[in-house]
Amino acid sequence: MTYIKKDNDSVSDDIIWHNTTVTHDDRVELKQQRPVVLWFTGLSGSGKSTVANAVERKLLSLGKHSYLLDGDNVRHGLNKDLGFSDADRIENIRRIGEVAKLFVDSGAIALTAFISPFIADRQHVRDLLEDNQFLEVFVDTPLDVCEQRDPKGLYKKARAGEIKHFTGIDSEYQAPIKPEIHIETANKSIEECAEQVIQYLIKQEYI
Repeated sequence: MTYIKKDNDSVSDDIIWHNTTVTHDDRVELKQQRPVVLWFTGLSGSGKSTVANAVERKLLSLGKHSYLLDGDNVRHGLNKDLGFSDADRIENIRRIGEVAKLFVDSGAIALTAFISPFIADRQHVRDLLEDNQFLEVFVDTPLDVCEQRDPKGLYKKARAGEIKHFTGIDSEYQAPIKPEIHIETANKSIEECAEQVIQYLIKQEYI
């Protein structure tokens, strides 16, 4: 899926970027961490939100500043006008990418839990950020395991034809090719999955 720039994506010549007195470096120094986006991607039911939540809890216990942007939660407000067509999924991820970029500018660690099924859209978000400010976290769970879990009953509805454009059923999921963090949840506990992410952040000196 290719990101298509729309005519209204351009910024008016009348809008000028305002440089603030407090800089990105000031915020980073205050928080004593390297800001980054942890982009959790995977099928519905893979455990993205659960693992991301566990990671944020661990970050909090370490005294780190973070914020979790969850796919369902964002659709209650910022993206409540969007559906689930391919075009709307692209716009959903574009908006979240821009919000995540603002969190990074604030010096925070932004965690996002979205199916984000298309490689091009995830790359678009990566391109918004500086080098090493985007970490793709592939929550790799087989489709049959996700269907067995089916925490929201969505797979059952999709199989019955009650939900259209459902990722993994009648809409494609393009798995990451070289994610920075690859989590296989089928044989790991939530604690083990979260600790894998934390250890990566420590090793790479984000925290």
